[in-house]
Amino acid sequence: MRRMQLAVLSLAGVLAMAGCSSPHHHRGMMEGGKSEAYWQKGQQDMAALIDRTVKDQEKAKQVKAIVGDIVTELKSGREQERAYHRQLYTLNASYTAAPEDFTKILDEGNNQRMRTSAKILSLRFKMKDLMTADEWKALSDQMLSYSSKYQHGGAGAKTGY
Repeated sequence: MRRMQLAVLSLAGVLAMAGCSSPHHHRGMMEGGKSEAYWQKGQQDMAALIDRTVKDQEKAKQVKAIVGDIVTELKSGREQERAYHRQLYTLNASYTAAPEDFTKILDEGNNQRMRTSAKILSLRFKMKDLMTADEWKALSDQMLSYSSKYQHGGAGAKTGY
């Protein structure tokens, strides 16, 4: 289970952290039209990793399509998360808001995150099923190496699964 979580998080990390390789990252990358460039960079970087790893070009094409689906799901999840935060900010401004009002929004947000995570996990298994064990390990190792370049805090790459 831990290996599976790490693989999913690594994939999300590669996609999410890809924007960090550009000089205009973090807050600036997510504002306005730059947001799409951020996601495109992550998808391009994943495509390059897949091209280096998956030998059968038809399977590589299918894997890249699944990565596209994962990116779409991640983007959607991020927008939904922002919407829940806006609801909480609005509710917080209400002097008469009850604790149950906050709990309802928090529960909805948690349930949505679980649905997003489950969908991404399902896509991860579809992607894995297209690849050999050696290709999967090589891709996972490359994703981990790639994402560790952008870890903040100086702890370096995590090792093992």
